Amino acid sequence: DRKITVGDVEMPIVILGDPAYPLMPWLMKPYTGALDTEKELFNYRLSKCRMVVECAFGHLKGRWRSLLTRSDLSQTNIPIVIAACCVLHKVCESKGETFMAGWEVEANNLAADYAQPDTRAIRRSQRDALRIREALKASFQSEQGNQ
Repeated sequence: DRKITVGDVEMPIVILGDPAYPLMPWLMKPYTGALDTEKELFNYRLSKCRMVVECAFGHLKGRWRSLLTRSDLSQTNIPIVIAACCVLHKVCESKGETFMAGWEVEANNLAADYAQPDTRAIRRSQRDALRIREALKASFQSEQGNQ
């Protein structure tokens, strides 16, 4: 339920997605098609943020392969398990436990076997999502967005 205001647009905290995902008020994705300079900058900055997240999840999936499989946990417990994996991963890292590069490669190979949900039913962009993305794009153009 937390919201932030960017420009004059109030928005929820958003998840960062790649172009395959639908644009939703809570899910930001890059612009596609012909891009002007502002849209290219938005895409670049969104991509930089996404890469950090993807790298972190790659390490988590490499160390905790249970995150790769279908979970029979309730929706309430899944975030708790993921948070526990994050804490345990941080403990392992702080204790100097080696993270083997092969773990991430193996995890990515295993993940390719799991089909992703079909999102065609929700492909239509929502007006609010477009407004949020435009507000973020404008923010990325500002002095504060350059930091």
